[in-house]
Amino acid sequence: MSKSIAGFSKLSKSEKIDWIVETHFSNTEDATNVLKQYWNTDEKLQKLHDEFIENTITNYYLPLGVAPNFLINNKLYTIPMAIEESSVVAAASKAAKFWLDRGGFKTTVLSTTKIGQVHFMYQGDYNKLKTFFNSVKPKLLTDAKPITKNMELRGGGILDIELRNKTTDIKGYYQLHVSFETLDAMGANFINSCLEQFAKTLKNEALAFSDFSEQEKNIDIVMSILSNYVPNCLVRAEVSCKVEELTEKNDVSGDVFANKFVQAIQIAEVEPYRAVTHNKGIMNGIDAVILATGNDFRAIEAGVHAYASRKGNYSSLSHAKVENGIFTFWLEIPLALGTVGGLTGLHPLVKFASELLGKPSAKELMQIVAVAGLAQNFAALKSLTTTGIQQGHMKMHLMNILNQFDANDEEKTILTEYFKTHTVTHSAVVEAINELRE
Repeated sequence: MSKSIAGFSKLSKSEKIDWIVETHFSNTEDATNVLKQYWNTDEKLQKLHDEFIENTITNYYLPLGVAPNFLINNKLYTIPMAIEESSVVAAASKAAKFWLDRGGFKTTVLSTTKIGQVHFMYQGDYNKLKTFFNSVKPKLLTDAKPITKNMELRGGGILDIELRNKTTDIKGYYQLHVSFETLDAMGANFINSCLEQFAKTLKNEALAFSDFSEQEKNIDIVMSILSNYVPNCLVRAEVSCKVEELTEKNDVSGDVFANKFVQAIQIAEVEPYRAVTHNKGIMNGIDAVILATGNDFRAIEAGVHAYASRKGNYSSLSHAKVENGIFTFWLEIPLALGTVGGLTGLHPLVKFASELLGKPSAKELMQIVAVAGLAQNFAALKSLTTTGIQQGHMKMHLMNILNQFDANDEEKTILTEYFKTHTVTHSAVVEAINELRE
């Protein structure tokens, strides 16, 4: 049974583990061994991992796979993917190979603007606040110069600061709505530092503004924080080919395939229950590359799903059409990514992933990530509208089931061969392995 503890963060790593296993596990030796078997034997590397977060007790492994044959804007890529779900890497690879012979993926970065906000309360005349903001705006920028200097030298920085009146939503609520260009950095620390300086300047200058009453001078800063909703940090990825080129087998014509595929997209555009699962499939590909490249998949998920709801209803992120005999499949998606800062310069596998991709800029990485999402979506819809999703997925899941039953190499070989011609279900695998062992 769990119990509280004071000063846990001050304990050494071994002391933390001792307390955990002694208070939560009946077999303390087994629990300790599970944690220690994932420690890296290289002490320097382990120390690096220990210092990524707080209260570290071990490393949590995810498989790192690769999906080759991605032709993006006429350049070939092998894309790294860190994910625990079977069939994702295989599906991405299959989609990459399919489109490799049909011109590959075309991508465009539409915009790279990121947003931060200072949220504050002001009880007074809005026209006075506007006058104050217009007078103080140059000082807001000047006071942030020590923070923005290096970013500006690289071509980025603050793009604009707006005063936004939100009093129809909450009485007395206003924002400084700030747009940024952070180049190859995701920019969270840079943006938040700028915003906190704006808040300090705003509050101090209000106290000295002669047109304000005593009440109006007391601007109350609620918080200063970047937004992970980046509808103006957009990338487009698409594929297209003649309808007759869509078929791989004689049993399904290009026309039939294209028609069902477009219908499946249309359903996801209007039916939220389907759209959520549809978009989850897109994020299978996107999150796997985000993780492999040391970016923040939680921020990406939040921003992407907000974008999918921007018109008032949750809808598909991808779209498809057939015009003049040409099938086109595309998505536009917000992605605020970085290739410098954070884990990108620290984690050895993140460095490996970057080199594997040719050390891309943030814009290039946006395009690669978007393509991974589009490829994953294409593979899923192709299966759904032809053979069904379970046939391929369960064959990939077979090894997980066999590992659950501690199948040895010989058993895995026999049963993998057997299920090439039999339907994979959990119960069927259990029955087959029991029969083999008997």
